[in-house]
Amino acid sequence: MGYIKLPKPVQVYVDDIIFGSTKKSWCDEFEALMKSRFQMSSMGELTFFLGLQVKQKADGIFISQDKYVAEILKKFDFANVKTASTPIETQKPLVKDEEASDVDVHLYRSMIGSLMYLTASSLNRMSTTGGCQFLGRRLISWQCKKQTIVATSTTEAEYVAAASCCGQVLWIQNQMLDYGFNFMNTKIYIDNESTICIVKNPVYHSKTKHIAIRHHFIRDAYEKKLI
Repeated sequence: MGYIKLPKPVQVYVDDIIFGSTKKSWCDEFEALMKSRFQMSSMGELTFFLGLQVKQKADGIFISQDKYVAEILKKFDFANVKTASTPIETQKPLVKDEEASDVDVHLYRSMIGSLMYLTASSLNRMSTTGGCQFLGRRLISWQCKKQTIVATSTTEAEYVAAASCCGQVLWIQNQMLDYGFNFMNTKIYIDNESTICIVKNPVYHSKTKHIAIRHHFIRDAYEKKLI
């Protein structure tokens, strides 16, 4: 799921619509038009949407995520924990605690997903590239980094993330070759159909014209059956 951008000032997310204008009469006209064409109801002035608090004031619109942060802290029982500038021991090596109970995988993924959404909806509109690589069933590397430019579409953001993952996979392949293991034609999982089409079809101009050339090496890797 994602945003479908329509001519300003309308924004659609699945079955929710946000609209606004500098003229209230235009808002009233658009609301009446949508109600006449579709079965829909108006929820009034926007105050909360997808984890974002919206406060409309005379001098502007203020958006924050205070409520969302408080909710995830409460959900994962972190509301009353002590804060730390570095939340990990820096002097001791990380080793497996043989006596501790196993981590709840579903809870852990839910926590990470909540944090990723928190960073993905910052005000600068830059997407966050995230990826992880497994060797067999073992997680051996992972990345989570904010992209340096604002993507013009979700496809572009996903494509850049896929290229980043591909680069890491190729590095791992070369490392394994040094040990005599050949892991070519590695599977990369991407949840965006348009991105997969771009990787497989170099003549997909409408979606790729804004993507930097340096990210297109993923196509070459696919053609050579490295991924």
